[in-house]
Amino acid sequence: MNATLTPRNLALLAAAGSAAMLLAAWGFQYLGGLAPCKMCIWQRWPHALAAVSGGLVLITPFAAWLGLGGALATATIGGYHTGVERGWWEGPTTCTSGSIEGLSPQELLDQIMAAPVVRCDEVPWELFGLSMASWNMIVSLGFAAVWALALWRMRQPQRV
Repeated sequence: MNATLTPRNLALLAAAGSAAMLLAAWGFQYLGGLAPCKMCIWQRWPHALAAVSGGLVLITPFAAWLGLGGALATATIGGYHTGVERGWWEGPTTCTSGSIEGLSPQELLDQIMAAPVVRCDEVPWELFGLSMASWNMIVSLGFAAVWALALWRMRQPQRV
């Protein structure tokens, strides 16, 4: 087996990718001034799990399953968030604007006052027509593939 593509190195690569995604998110937030919405924050937690799992793989191979789960979880949340941004489905009411049809003036005012500062159904930044949530989904699916390859290689008989 190629020494550079050991299961451990693959897991560390995928974990480093998740750590880089977290750093990029914090860069957009703290350096770029783009405040995250609630669903953006949700996408960060599985990346943190995957990043930590890379270090845990050095102790137990089981941690690779946590890394794979983290990558798939953040990709799923990113896909859901993309659908909310594109209007394919409604997002959480605590994060998006609801319908104002049939609301009294007081109910409308209450909805406006309770609206989050950063809404989940608006795209604050995009590249090549894809939002950050879309990019997170795509890149995280790539990380999941690397985690899966690491797990598959862990199951292969060791050659001497």
